[in-house]
Amino acid sequence: QMSNSSSIIQFLLLAFADRRELQLLHFWLFLGIYLAALLGNGLIITTIAWDHHLHTPMYFFLLNLSLLDLGCISTTLPKAMANSLWDTRAISYSACAAQFSLPLCQGNALGQFFCEIPQILKLSCSHSYLREVGLLVFTLFLAFGCFVFMVVSYVQIFRAVLRIPSQQGRHKAFSTCLPHLAVVSLFVTTILFAYLKPLSISSPSLDLVVAVLYSVVLPAVNPLIYSLRNQELKDTL
Repeated sequence: QMSNSSSIIQFLLLAFADRRELQLLHFWLFLGIYLAALLGNGLIITTIAWDHHLHTPMYFFLLNLSLLDLGCISTTLPKAMANSLWDTRAISYSACAAQFSLPLCQGNALGQFFCEIPQILKLSCSHSYLREVGLLVFTLFLAFGCFVFMVVSYVQIFRAVLRIPSQQGRHKAFSTCLPHLAVVSLFVTTILFAYLKPLSISSPSLDLVVAVLYSVVLPAVNPLIYSLRNQELKDTL
């Protein structure tokens, strides 16, 4: 246990397992997921960037989603894989606490496999009420920003779709957009649930499952959803 933030030189992340065999299993599992996410999102980004026929609002939106997926999974998973491979839980103070500056007096062990803001707040010396209010304001601001971006993007997409002359073409475009909207909504919903769920249903295992869902699973499967539902993108690939 550390007495205050000035004496903390590193944080301890949540380990997926204590047994060495399970640690290596987690490493290879997450390595496969990470490589799949890099390949899928990288192909989508490269294809849309190089094919001028795909420079439309809908495909630029897919490009943004793929960049978001890569940033999300690359922020959390490589460090988790390295810790599983080298049998350690440590992450440097600068790498973890750079998300904001708070006095810390509740130790240095985080209840998550990456530096999630709510977990860092639990270690702070600030009053719990102030922590909850600050977390709520930050979450609402983040959610509002995502919501505005989604609305503006889909307004542009739907305007472009409605200009398609044929009814079959409009139906095809809408059938492509709806899975994207569902995936983005699921991403935002899981983050809101992770940040705003009642304490009565909070548990370390639930927090871990939800975090893996929005930070690992969704960024890896999104390229499949984007590409398999879009014939033009598949043809270009």
